[in-house]
Amino acid sequence: MLLETPEPNLVAGMRWLQGTYTQRFNARHKECGHLFQGRYNALPVGREGGYFSAVAEYIHLNPARVRGFDFAGKKLEDHVWSSYPGYVWKRKRAEWLFVDEVLSRAQLSDMDSGRRGYRKKMELRMKDLAESDEPWKADEDWKAIRRGWSIGDEDFRDKMVDMLDGMLGGRRRESYSGEEIEAHDETAAERLVMVGLDALGVEEEDLLGMKMSSPAKYAVAWLVRRNTSVRNRWIKERLHMGTATNFADFLKRIEASKRGDWGFNEFRKIKNIKLSLR
Repeated sequence: MLLETPEPNLVAGMRWLQGTYTQRFNARHKECGHLFQGRYNALPVGREGGYFSAVAEYIHLNPARVRGFDFAGKKLEDHVWSSYPGYVWKRKRAEWLFVDEVLSRAQLSDMDSGRRGYRKKMELRMKDLAESDEPWKADEDWKAIRRGWSIGDEDFRDKMVDMLDGMLGGRRRESYSGEEIEAHDETAAERLVMVGLDALGVEEEDLLGMKMSSPAKYAVAWLVRRNTSVRNRWIKERLHMGTATNFADFLKRIEASKRGDWGFNEFRKIKNIKLSLR
C-alpha cells in the first residue's frame, strides 16, 4: 500500500486495519487466529524525484514481478487484487482510491486521455519485465524498496534521520505516552532491521525461507535488541523466528561467539553498526 497520513499515527492506523480486517476475514470464512504472517514493513517515501512513482509502479507491477508470470496470457488490469484497474478504468475504482497524485507524477490527468497514457506507460514496463531473465529484479529502485529503511534522495534521508534522532531529544522519555514511545522504538527497530539485512546481504524475501535459528536472523535481532526497547515478540514476528523459546540464550551466544563459532561471521558484520537512536 502507498499511504499518506496527515498525522504521525501509522502504527495505530495499521494496528486497527490489520486487526479489523483479520476479524472480518475470520468471521466471513469461519476461521480463527492470525491472518498476516508477520509485521508489515513501512518505508517513508520522499516526494522529490521519481521515488513516489517508483513505489506506485512497484505495487502495480507486483503480479508481474513473481516467478512464472504468464506475460503472453495475462494483462496487468486482469489482476483483481490490485488498485491498478481503478487507474485505467474509472468504473472499477473504489471510492477511497485517490489516483491524482500518481497520475500527476507521470504528467497525466484523471481524464480518458490521462488514463490511457498511464496504461500505455505500464504496458511498456510490462514489456521490459517480459524481456528480463529476472523480472523481479528488473528495476534498480526496487532493491531500495525491498531492503531500505526509507526511499528518497540524500536530503530526504538526512531529514528522516534528524526527525528520528530528535523525537525524544530535549525531553525526558518518561514525559511521553506509551504509544509515542512504542511508535518511536518500532520506527527505530525497523530502520535497524533493514540496515542489518543490508550489511549481511540478505533480501527481505529471504527471511521466510531461512531457518528460525539462522545466525543471520539472530545477528539482526541482537542489533535491534541492543539499540531499542521493542518487545522480543516484535523482533520474532518481524524476522519470522516463530516462538524462539531460547531467544535470550541465542542472543548471548552470538554476542560471545569467537572465530569458527556459530554466528561469528554474521555478528562480525553488524556488531559495529553505529546509529544515533535515542
